[in-house]
Amino acid sequence: MPSFIFHAPCPFGLEGLLADEIRALNADPDLIRSAKGGVSFAGGLELGMAVCLHSRFATRVLLRVAFDEYWDSRDVYALAKKTPWEKWFGTDTTFRIHSSANRCPLESLDFATLRIKDGLCDRFTELVGRRPSVEKRSPDVRIEAYFTFDHVSFYIDLAGESLFKRGWRLEHGEAPLKENLAAALLALSGWKPELPLVDPFCGSGTIAIEAAAMATNTAPGLMRRFAFERLQGFDMALWQEMKEDARAAQNRSAKVFIRASDISTIVVEKAEENCRRAGFGALLDDGRIVFHQGDARSIKAPEGAEGGLVIANPPYGEQSNPKSASIAAMMADFAAALKSQFPGWTAWLLTSDRLLPRQMRLKESRKIVLFNGPLECRFFRFDMVAGSNRRKTGETLSQAQDG
Repeated sequence: MPSFIFHAPCPFGLEGLLADEIRALNADPDLIRSAKGGVSFAGGLELGMAVCLHSRFATRVLLRVAFDEYWDSRDVYALAKKTPWEKWFGTDTTFRIHSSANRCPLESLDFATLRIKDGLCDRFTELVGRRPSVEKRSPDVRIEAYFTFDHVSFYIDLAGESLFKRGWRLEHGEAPLKENLAAALLALSGWKPELPLVDPFCGSGTIAIEAAAMATNTAPGLMRRFAFERLQGFDMALWQEMKEDARAAQNRSAKVFIRASDISTIVVEKAEENCRRAGFGALLDDGRIVFHQGDARSIKAPEGAEGGLVIANPPYGEQSNPKSASIAAMMADFAAALKSQFPGWTAWLLTSDRLLPRQMRLKESRKIVLFNGPLECRFFRFDMVAGSNRRKTGETLSQAQDG
């Protein structure tokens, strides 16, 4: 099988998780390279398809189709014109080109993108007398161009829509927590299906649903379509076999104990609907997953659960937000409930507010820098050992912040 070079972008901070995930899909470990915001790897086209199907952490999977040095936009045009685009799609296909750069010396990245389009279209016109059309909103093929100081790469996006879109979410608005970041929170916390899991700020249910998918070994891409299915030479038989293997690997009888709550009854109902659409209705029906209305400030540990993890994405108390004072007060009350009701548990909270430990009067035992979209966040760990978490009198504010 021919070997291709791929690049899988991911949120900053998830590169190690993604590299391990790709390695587990039998990629050659010597050809895996982690960089800020993504992981590169090499293998057959089926490996790129497998990462699309199985990755919980990637945002996209990009297939490199050209790479060369350049001096100016004429070189960019020449590379676009000699790239064998017809190997991947034809003139009935719509496409869109997006460019990004790091230390690119060209005056206009938009003009360079236009020259890529010109080179691509001129190639098709010379070959068959026709050219594919540009479609900005919902193209059949997404092309990514990446410029460094002296090299340019062209990629075809195998995913189409971002991989964090698992296929079950109905609402069109942006979710506060994307699915790949929710999966990362679970992985970074060390959560395993045998550990009770509580999310007292569940919102649309993303953390609970990702936990259910991990516990049942459900491939995150089973419910959606991918852009590679529209490429020329796509092996439908192989793809169907890969999906059947993924379905056969599911463990619907997995033992799992997940409790998720929110103060809004309407929000809880939507979270449960999301969970059913994601394919986990059986876990809801037999009580392995329970969504319920509840105020985080009066939360109690589930009856019969001796130790476990609280993982949540609480409201952020940004200093510029007029609601920040009320959020800080709420988090202090929530911390009091954790200390009194969850001895022996571990709480992990994702927030963009670096003062959260101070507000909660808790000392974090660990913090991990992550990005929730453009927001730089901290994933704080708090060990709920009775009587040992209160900060000492006079502790300075700087001790609650990063060094």
